[in-house]
Amino acid sequence: MSNPSDTPSSGAPSAPAAAGPEATNRAGLTKNAYEGLPSTLCAGCGHDSITRNIITAFWDLGVNPRFVAKLSGIGCSSKTPAYFLRESHGFNSVHGRMPSVATGAKLANRKLHIIGVSGDGDTASIGMGQFVHTLRRNLDAVYIIENNGVYGLTKGQFSATADVGSVLKKGEINELQDIDCCITAIQLGCNYVGRSFSGDSKQLTPLIKGAIGHAGTAILDVISPCVTFNNHEGSTKSFTAAKAHDIPLHEIGFHPYFETPQVEIKAGEVREVELPDGSVLTLKKLKDDYDPTDRLRAIEAILEAKEKKQLLTGLIYANPKGNVGQVEHHKLVDKPLWSLGEKETRLSKEIFEKIQNSYR
Repeated sequence: MSNPSDTPSSGAPSAPAAAGPEATNRAGLTKNAYEGLPSTLCAGCGHDSITRNIITAFWDLGVNPRFVAKLSGIGCSSKTPAYFLRESHGFNSVHGRMPSVATGAKLANRKLHIIGVSGDGDTASIGMGQFVHTLRRNLDAVYIIENNGVYGLTKGQFSATADVGSVLKKGEINELQDIDCCITAIQLGCNYVGRSFSGDSKQLTPLIKGAIGHAGTAILDVISPCVTFNNHEGSTKSFTAAKAHDIPLHEIGFHPYFETPQVEIKAGEVREVELPDGSVLTLKKLKDDYDPTDRLRAIEAILEAKEKKQLLTGLIYANPKGNVGQVEHHKLVDKPLWSLGEKETRLSKEIFEKIQNSYR
């Protein structure tokens, strides 16, 4: 996405945030300005944890909420945009169609920061077609999948991301192959793919920050337990299962482009991934010397973890060079399309004929 500094911030200072409850960020705003309505989700829902991480990430980076568009579809996850960035633009679309609305918002005003929140049903079932073509087109957006493996609004049936062998609360066993959104994203050319657990803020917050700094589609598949229908023994996406089987690839740090890194790490222990906006993700290895820029190894690592019934988390794949984004592909002007008048949009006879001839 574009630099937070590219977004108007009402003369915001560039100094780091001050300490205390009334601290302000580089946009001159307190953290309260990034919050939303009180949550109406079930007490303990993993989605609320993700919301808190989104609030922290946008506040820390000093992105002005008034230049953010938050989109969603249908489902428990799609209610969550109401709970963060209350001053941002928002639209709750029909089931599975969030990417289309997000695309329209970005094409209408390329300066907007786009964040889409979807669920495993909204993305991997009815919205699968929208999901895959968003990846192909490389829309400049943060796409967060709040993945609990069930349909929470319709009493907890298996979703398309439910693992083979997982058990419903009533005892039914899933025998269908699950769809892995991270593998799908990598195969279709997504250049920023991460997986995390809603209960791990230390990992999730820098992943969200990295997604904001990434140019193009950034996918974050976040395991977010449903405390009502999928938090029992036998569930592979419960809090207990996620904590027991979580295999983090690395410790993640984030250095925004407007700050000088202060932490010194010995050579050979860390890998840095520079993002298009100049920010840097630091990945300190925990187990294997994992290379997140190796596309084939990323897919292989996910499949290996699934065979061992492990939950692989972290920055799974990143390609800092990326490919041409949708906004660049269409050669959009900086001025928002909605603000262009007839004088600017009406084609001359010569240009019109040139376009017509290009289709002959």
